[in-house]
Amino acid sequence: MSNPQISIDELSVNTIRLLSVDMVQKANSGHPGLPLGAAPMAYVLWSRFLRFNPQDPKWPNRDRFVLSAGHGSALLYSLLHLYGYDLSLDDLKQFRQMDSKTPGHPESHITPGVEVTTGPLGQGFANGLGMAMAESHLAAVYNKEGHAPVQDHYTYVLVSDGDLMEGIASEAASLAGHLQLGKMIYLYDDNKISLDGPTSFAYTENAMQRFDAYYWHTQHVQDGNSLDEIENAIRVAQSVKDRPSIIAVRTIIGFGSPLAGTSKSHGSPLGADNVKATKKFYGFDPSSRFRYPPRSMSTCASPA
Repeated sequence: MSNPQISIDELSVNTIRLLSVDMVQKANSGHPGLPLGAAPMAYVLWSRFLRFNPQDPKWPNRDRFVLSAGHGSALLYSLLHLYGYDLSLDDLKQFRQMDSKTPGHPESHITPGVEVTTGPLGQGFANGLGMAMAESHLAAVYNKEGHAPVQDHYTYVLVSDGDLMEGIASEAASLAGHLQLGKMIYLYDDNKISLDGPTSFAYTENAMQRFDAYYWHTQHVQDGNSLDEIENAIRVAQSVKDRPSIIAVRTIIGFGSPLAGTSKSHGSPLGADNVKATKKFYGFDPSSRFRYPPRSMSTCASPA
């Protein structure tokens, strides 16, 4: 199935990647590139930081995770399945099918664990602002000195280049900085590829300088596969109490596939031969589908 010499972390990240690829390939529709590139940052967040309870998805003081880049929904469904939410392997196999629990974009009223319905770019970015505002207000009203806090959670959002191009994201970012929402931490999947080619076709600004001007705390992670670099950046972001944070994580879209780094891995299935090549790259059985080693994802985060 896989190389027994690799670490449990690497095995888990690769499992997330390849379940996502299998979903898209079976449906013959979807976006495999984002899960292949962004799985490491999602895994670090879910395994080392995110507080949640799969048995109680609506636990009031859970951390919120929003996939603003909703086109990469296969990534979120892989995480929800592997971390014990009510989303079975059969549900993953029904990805993008009518009346399934795994629609093409995340739907909060359909899938347990999905916080926000995301599809239009920039929407999830703004939803994250609303969630962080709510946490800040409820904490100010109900948390009392000498008592355990009633509201004390983070809002994490995974955003794409497309999200940062949208006007609604700019407006939300401006307000978030003005309100000094320190429990807002955004992970930016900085892969420099859009559906029709390199982002340089339409997007040449320095986005992080723009967020500096919005009074956000900004960081860069140069290696999107470095779990430790990503973890360190999130810890630094958590230490900043008077600003929202955004971490630009440099990734390679479609990483590990023959289409890596190209727009061809963005919005279309990889193709049967490329799927096999991708699984071979990660040390998985090229002929297997929707299978993963029992060691991967053996534990999940729990409410503190």
